[in-house]
This record gives sequence, structure tokens and C-alpha cells, in this order.
Amino acid sequence: MSASRRSARLLSGLLIGAGAAHLAAPRPFDALVPRSLPGSPRTWTRLSGIAEIAVGAAVAAPRTRRTGALGAAALFVAVFPANVKMAYDWRHRPAPLRAAALARLPLQAPLVLWALRVHRGEGPAPRP
Repeated sequence: MSASRRSARLLSGLLIGAGAAHLAAPRPFDALVPRSLPGSPRTWTRLSGIAEIAVGAAVAAPRTRRTGALGAAALFVAVFPANVKMAYDWRHRPAPLRAAALARLPLQAPLVLWALRVHRGEGPAPRP
């Protein structure tokens, strides 16, 4: 299997797994929904889970991989405010939890870049 195909499969698995988690155990994700969004946090949690599964499925299929990967990049950007909210809300939690919440923030950039590499049909980033 080529590196680009393996990368796409891994990205697809990550997205589908995250989406399934949003649907199977929504409560922790509800707390991440910014209050400024209209409607119920549970609705946003479900919608984001469905979006992750749909984008993951699109990335998995060779015919829709490029479009799905662009959708994944957009999704990673769209959920960034939830990660900011989590970091803010967890600022008084124990240090390991605070560190985990803060670590999510810079992780979005490599996820976006990964999705864009899959869109271009490239494999994983070269190692130094």
C-alpha cells in the first residue's frame, strides 16, 4: 500500500472514530460547544459527529478522497473554537488536564496540514 493511501486510511479512521465517539458518548463533547452557537449543545455534538463520519467516509473512498480531505481540513478549522473553549474552561483543573486541553490547540495545525496533504495525494510529512 502506498504511503498516500495509508495516510488517507489513517485520517479516515481518525475522523470516523472521533465521529462515533461524539455519537456514542456525547456528554463530554456537549461541554465543548461554544455558548455563542444557537441551539442545544447536544445538537451541535451530534452534527459534528455526523460530519466527522461523513468526511471520514469521503476520505476513505478513492473517488471522493480529495473532496473529503478538503472537508476534513475545514472541519479541523471549524472545531478550533471548541478547543479554545475547552482550554479556557479547564484553566483551573489539575495540571495534567490543563496540559491536555492546551495541547489540543497546536494539534489542530498538523491535522489541517495532514488533510491538505491527503487532498494533494501526498503521503505523510517527511521525517527530519
